[in-house]
Amino acid sequence: MDNSNFNKQAAIEAVLYVAERIGERKDMHKIFVVLYFADREHLSRYGRGVTGDTYIAMEFGPVPSHIDDLFKAVRGDSFFPDRADTDKLSETDIECLDHAIAMCKDKSFDELTEMSHDMAWSNTRRDREISVKDIMREAGESEEYVEYVAGMLRLSAAI
Repeated sequence: MDNSNFNKQAAIEAVLYVAERIGERKDMHKIFVVLYFADREHLSRYGRGVTGDTYIAMEFGPVPSHIDDLFKAVRGDSFFPDRADTDKLSETDIECLDHAIAMCKDKSFDELTEMSHDMAWSNTRRDREISVKDIMREAGESEEYVEYVAGMLRLSAAI
């Protein structure tokens, strides 16, 4: 997704929301995969991602670039609150986050890696941005809708 569509506050709240609900294993990999699937579903259903982040095709799956930067910046610190402020997330954000959490919650690292190595990830060279169009195609969307949403995201990024 285009960098200028990144919503830092929504991303932080989405990370906290996921971390509260994914069970005992709360590592970055699991959180990142859940966010990828939530963003993919929300993009497909509503024409925008939950976080607006750009996903990079890394060895073990898609990594949300800006959220990864946030994790790196605060590693070892505890400036995040204990609970997500769901007032910062829309009902549809929460709907797609819950769907992705249910899909990923009980999966192992290897299972999550395999799940996230989808067509969008496979079509991207490692350490490069995953195309929002491929993410939507992976969700099964028509080419017409893919082009429409991609155009709308470009417009919103330009504003």
